Amino acid sequence: MANNLEQSAGRFLLLMDRLRQWGPQTAPPKEANISPSQLALITYSASNQGCGVQAMASGLKLSKPTVSIGVSHLEGAGLLTRQPDPKDGRAVQLFLTPKGQELFQRTNEFRCQKFERLLTGLTPQERTTLLDLLERAIQTVEKEEQGEIK
Repeated sequence: MANNLEQSAGRFLLLMDRLRQWGPQTAPPKEANISPSQLALITYSASNQGCGVQAMASGLKLSKPTVSIGVSHLEGAGLLTRQPDPKDGRAVQLFLTPKGQELFQRTNEFRCQKFERLLTGLTPQERTTLLDLLERAIQTVEKEEQGEIK
């Protein structure tokens, strides 16, 4: 069993390398003048409107200073805005500006098109199986990180 797990992990790594070379992830459009890591902040913010810097850092497993610097750059670029937290006057909430929302939509549509291209070679049942198994594997790791599985 351990040998199969080791072989499977190696095969998975090779597949992920091939996937990265093919490029289903996307860099932000050049005119946005932001880095791929700053795009990750935009993507997180799109799914977590009103989060704070600490929550974003925790959610992305980055340091708070790293996120703060990225947020400042995105704010300067007009893609993200800080607003006072109505529940805590010392805290701020992060929101995408309309320009940030438009950038997120464009990059997300591009990424979806690339993944659709990847999935077209599978039957609907195979797609469901692939996604269900990937979801289950991710949930297992998430539970381990939360201490639910030892």
